[in-house]
Amino acid sequence: MSPDDADRSARIDRVLASYELLMHRIASSHAPDLMEVGVTMSQAKVLYLVAAGQGMRMSELAARLGVSISTMSGLVDRLVDHELLARHDDPADRRQVVVTMTATGSGHLERFRELNAARMRRLLARLGDAELDIVEEATRLLAAAADDELPMTGPRSGPRQVQGSTLPGDHS
Repeated sequence: MSPDDADRSARIDRVLASYELLMHRIASSHAPDLMEVGVTMSQAKVLYLVAAGQGMRMSELAARLGVSISTMSGLVDRLVDHELLARHDDPADRRQVVVTMTATGSGHLERFRELNAARMRRLLARLGDAELDIVEEATRLLAAAADDELPMTGPRSGPRQVQGSTLPGDHS
């Protein structure tokens, strides 16, 4: 590895470490809200994946989370019991089970999104204008890179408008 490659790799590692610290702090700030709903972090991951995919086969969920079908079945069972997800036979292949969000599940995810947005808004408000410009450009670049690299599992609904500005890459 050349010195330039090593420096770039080290910079990426620092960005990832900062990002993980930020996400940990944000996630831990709504741990009480997750507990109130009765959802574990693993179950929350399932909810986010199902919502992003606008429904998903059980086998695909298990593969994406790197768990067995039986483990995924247990996670989904608990979410179905809480009326956050629904199970359906796949009309294209009756041997497959498709999992979709319920209205209750969608409502809980929207509450989590609102909590994240409120927390981020408070953090961003603490930054000066020049710092905010840097964060705005960085998130725009990351959203564009994600659009280029990551496949969309559901149809794109386009960017969402929030208080007069478009959030690139936000397809919720």
